[in-house]
Amino acid sequence: MADEPDPHEGPAVPPVPAADEDIAPPLPDGIAGEPEAGEDIPGPDAGADAGPDPAPERRKEADEQEEDDRGYDDLRRVHQLVSNNFYGVVDASGAAFGFGAASSPGLAPGTIEPEEMNRALRFYVPPQPCFDEALGKLREDAFVVLTGEDSCGRGAGSLALLREILGEEARLRSLSPANALAELAASRDLKPGQGYVILDYVGELNVEAVQAYSIRRLSEELGRKGSYLVMTAGGTTRRRLALRDHCVPWRAPDPVELFEHCRDRLPRSALAPDVERELRERVREQRRPADMVAAAEVLSREGAEAALDTLRDRCRELVRELFRRQPCADDLIPLAALAFLEGIPERTFEKQCAVFAAFVRDWEQSGETPAAEPDSEGRTALRGAVAQQSRARWKERAVGLVTTEHRSGPGRNDGRGERHLVFTEPRVREFVIAELHELYGYELWYPMRQWLAEMALVGDLGTRTEVARGVALLARHALAEVDENMLKVWSEGLISQRVTAALTLQFMCDTEHLAPQALYIALGWAENSGPRRAVTSAMALTGRLGSLYRLDALNQLWSLMRRGERIAFSAHRSLVLLLQSAEQDPERALLILRYVRTMIAQAARGSKERSIALRAAIQLLRAERPDASEPITAALLRTAPDSARHLGSLWADVLHSGHRSRAVSALCRTLVQLRDDPSVTDAVRALGEAMRNAMSAPQWAALCHHLSIALRHPDYAIPGARQLAQVLLGSLRGRSPGHYRRTTASLISTQPFPSAQGGRSK
Repeated sequence: MADEPDPHEGPAVPPVPAADEDIAPPLPDGIAGEPEAGEDIPGPDAGADAGPDPAPERRKEADEQEEDDRGYDDLRRVHQLVSNNFYGVVDASGAAFGFGAASSPGLAPGTIEPEEMNRALRFYVPPQPCFDEALGKLREDAFVVLTGEDSCGRGAGSLALLREILGEEARLRSLSPANALAELAASRDLKPGQGYVILDYVGELNVEAVQAYSIRRLSEELGRKGSYLVMTAGGTTRRRLALRDHCVPWRAPDPVELFEHCRDRLPRSALAPDVERELRERVREQRRPADMVAAAEVLSREGAEAALDTLRDRCRELVRELFRRQPCADDLIPLAALAFLEGIPERTFEKQCAVFAAFVRDWEQSGETPAAEPDSEGRTALRGAVAQQSRARWKERAVGLVTTEHRSGPGRNDGRGERHLVFTEPRVREFVIAELHELYGYELWYPMRQWLAEMALVGDLGTRTEVARGVALLARHALAEVDENMLKVWSEGLISQRVTAALTLQFMCDTEHLAPQALYIALGWAENSGPRRAVTSAMALTGRLGSLYRLDALNQLWSLMRRGERIAFSAHRSLVLLLQSAEQDPERALLILRYVRTMIAQAARGSKERSIALRAAIQLLRAERPDASEPITAALLRTAPDSARHLGSLWADVLHSGHRSRAVSALCRTLVQLRDDPSVTDAVRALGEAMRNAMSAPQWAALCHHLSIALRHPDYAIPGARQLAQVLLGSLRGRSPGHYRRTTASLISTQPFPSAQGGRSK
């Protein structure tokens, strides 16, 4: 039986309206819907009394709300664009569509199945002596931390160590890289015989959360239950006193040994001695185990020449050769600008490139060393620019690296299309940024940071999106600088800057070792850093970041919902965006629905927590798909039939609360959308059964009556919707006496309502 409604949310059985009263559909709203009167959620961030004249404070709040609305509109457009367009993951062996990027086992918290572990370790070679040292420490303490450089094989090493101890059929559990150790140390829920991994651990938000005493207790508890924990982290972790005694420096395996090991397990063909010698020489230069495995697979599949091309990495060599020639400022500045603005229209790029050149010129005129030329003698940077054929010079300044593409305009009108400057390969962008960071110092990066800040502030959405991509690539080489000088500043700036900061964190998730850092930064923004940063945190937890760290994102958004009205409203909108981006991922969508169900079930009647959870539920039920005017609930019932029981429970809760009218309207819109799809009949029947099981008999009778009235409205009185409603309400098998079955049949008639004549078609 469903919980009784809260005293503040209206009666369990709302008053029955007159027979001729219609329930109008809701007005169009934004992603999450505007809060109704009396729905505001006060909190510690709501601010003090406005004083005798609250008008200025109200205007300020309205301006802030409007600013946040624009930010969420931008996020929605970017998420839709990313979801519908292919982009490659720069440093991975695969590629990704939208928020479903392939990642190594264990990066996303959750269960690691034996099949995943076996695939990840199919070519594994234990590096010595660090593997045996870590194995011994793990057997002794049940806990070990693998430290070392990124991409040296720490993640695969953690899986191999646990497989060595627990066996090939073990099911491991990956934990969040942020705050997980403190929670695990304090937890009483450690399972016996379980293997745990924390990949790319970044620390705890509270610096005192994990102390040596807690670590010892954790080690003892793991040992007592026969469970084991392996963490991977950067080299700085070795300096943390609480973890110092558990760290083992990790090294990549010998490259030639790993390459030959892979060849022995792949179809092998004879090679000429000189070719084999060159292959070994090239392999010996590699540092990442993934590159050696990739070269062996290419050798087996495509032959020696293709493998040599892979190892030579012609793309990287072209970039390095360009910078060996020490390009002058006239060539360097456009190339550096393109690294952060690839793919925008050429005319927009030229304008923003001129802005960058002005920042460089101002910096040089301040008396410091020029950005591109160590010697000031003979300097001609940026002089006579009008006389230069700047567009033609791309053919000379970046041969094989930059090209132009003709792309259609926003309206898909080829006649309105224009040229865009792009790199010939996606990896060129990363290599250019890497060389800029390696070769140039403050004299370039100071004006560069000024220019990027300008782009984040005044650039259009396309420009700011590319700035975010470029800054995410820069974070691979200069994370501390990016965080301190860009993200920290932008996260509390104007909405354009805050959206850019949020997008940067999401694009950082395309690099596996940066994804935990992105989560850590996003969570930190909500910790006593002011309302603007808290809203930016909510924005950042949508999209790829929220997809990867699902439970962390939901927990953080739930925490933000309990704060001031502005922050809470943003958190609700972010939750809806998470569900919209999860439409094609039923597992993730069901997790969001289950989470909100749990929050409602755990909240006490009449409590603030219950009011927050019900508000979240109604906004999810009313949300539309990001790319179509269709309820997300209809899409889920069509593609994920298991969602019916979760949606039914949510509808039952909100139908006997103060949100009843909007819940009935959302249910009608869902039925109208599904009316012509016979494949969803079983899902609709399951939805009705879930609702009926969670409602009392009077509540169910009231729903039948109100739904009957609502279906008379012209927007809902459409042939097929009433028949589907009868399927929904006829789901009473063995649950109620014949009285209620007869009541349902009498309320949802198969004959058209008089008001249905002339109903609009959806």
